[in-house]
Amino acid sequence: MSDPGVFGGLLQMPYPSEELWQSRLTEGGAGVKADLLLVADRDGEVIGQGGLFSPGSAPRRRHAMGLGISVSVAAQGQGVGTALMAALCDYADNWVACLRIELTVYTDNEIAQRLYRNFGFELEGTLRAYALRDGAYVDVHSMARLHPYPPAMPRSAQMTDLRA
Repeated sequence: MSDPGVFGGLLQMPYPSEELWQSRLTEGGAGVKADLLLVADRDGEVIGQGGLFSPGSAPRRRHAMGLGISVSVAAQGQGVGTALMAALCDYADNWVACLRIELTVYTDNEIAQRLYRNFGFELEGTLRAYALRDGAYVDVHSMARLHPYPPAMPRSAQMTDLRA
């Protein structure tokens, strides 16, 4: 995460300390604790990470999760992001009551946008001057993915006559 080729594409600050990461992983530092945090490693070296987190405590937003992902520069273009996205979407679709996954991505990060579109994410809007990056304000796209096949109650468990 401290590689300029990685953190420049994220909302992370450069030069994260080990203490900051310990806090994020154990206590949800900065107010966001991942519901699921996955790490990709190659020969004991972390080459990518991805997570799903609750977008807040509002009861009417319990069906949604935020997504964050990063892949080391040396491992980009080798299927790491695809593997992380597949696992994150599987978790959201099949193991928790997640109807909507949402994220923001810098408008110039076309590689990430292509990955997200491959997993069913759609552009919902552009947020102008969203973040300061390398001394300039930059825009992000808001993207989201709705569960492709939302779970339904088994037909036998559905009430057929509410007057009964």
